[in-house]
Amino acid sequence: MKASTDRMLTRIKSIYLFINENGTTTTSQLVEEFGITSRTVQRDLNVLEYNNLVESPSRGTWAPIKKKQRAG
Repeated sequence: MKASTDRMLTRIKSIYLFINENGTTTTSQLVEEFGITSRTVQRDLNVLEYNNLVESPSRGTWAPIKKKQRAG
């Protein structure tokens, strides 16, 4: 895997873990936390949203999607 791809995947995973731990987060918080541009944050969030890991309940905010628990 290319180094740039590895960095991107690591960053996306870190963003997902941050949102999962902190709950609803703004794009601005992610820019500040990770020291990347808002455009890069948006691209990464689009990947997470496409994979049903986060959702945007309102413009500029992001929240983790809670996994449904299967009845045991």
